[in-house]
Amino acid sequence: MEIDSKTGGAAPVGDGGLAAHIRAHLSDLRDTEARVARVVLDKGAGLVHLSVSDVAALAGTAPSSVVRACQRLGFRGYQELKLAAARQAPAQEPSRDRDPAARALADTVRAGREALDGVAATVTPERLRTAAVLLDPAARVLVVGAGLSGAVVLDTAYRLRALGFAVDAPADPLTAQLAASQLTSADVCLAVSHTGATRSTVDAARRARQAGARVVALTSYARSPLSEAGDCTLVAGGQDLVFGLETVASRLAHLTVIDALTLALLHLRGAPAEEALRLSADVTVDHSY
Repeated sequence: MEIDSKTGGAAPVGDGGLAAHIRAHLSDLRDTEARVARVVLDKGAGLVHLSVSDVAALAGTAPSSVVRACQRLGFRGYQELKLAAARQAPAQEPSRDRDPAARALADTVRAGREALDGVAATVTPERLRTAAVLLDPAARVLVVGAGLSGAVVLDTAYRLRALGFAVDAPADPLTAQLAASQLTSADVCLAVSHTGATRSTVDAARRARQAGARVVALTSYARSPLSEAGDCTLVAGGQDLVFGLETVASRLAHLTVIDALTLALLHLRGAPAEEALRLSADVTVDHSY
């Protein structure tokens, strides 16, 4: 499978990663191809018992559309997709508990677990390394995001600052765009958006690019306005697993990616980052009983 040099494209699909890979690339597909993808998601490992004609009938389209969908997802054809499906662990069924609280807890934990399991399918070590190399020499890092991504922004800013970076993370979207327009070629903008289509976040990333800064994007979908604005896009968390809670699952995946990125940067920066972490620990101790 080919890997797009900018977004990471179709990452190799390992055990348990097919569903996450497909969800991350749903926005790449046309209507009939998206219906095929939905069938693949619905059938999971059971796809091995279906022919290309069976899938076409379930999707209400032609076998040729099934093959095209497979190719758009990075597979050579239906047989290669079927092999990937055969390696998948059986999907965990939604809770059937009659108690709403028990059902809510079980389904939310399931959504979070599947979102985290999917990270390895959509974020390759090479893509993470590229993001770290872009961030490492930055004179200043601007972190932007809105809505539920704001929690990821705050966590990211704290972690980067603890490694010794000069970080700005404005809460106000207009201030974020102003800050983005004042960046230079020595700076990096790290933009976070579940959908990759939040206007204020995408606009800030575009302004950063116009100012000459590099842009690292973190989103749940491989093709989006934000990924188009980024020099490097980390894709994780494109799970529609619990109705209304998609961004909660994605936020867990995004925080996991930020943790991994922080560790990669710690390795790159070496002694200066370790010294910055010691200073951070001293400050934390001073605020503990």
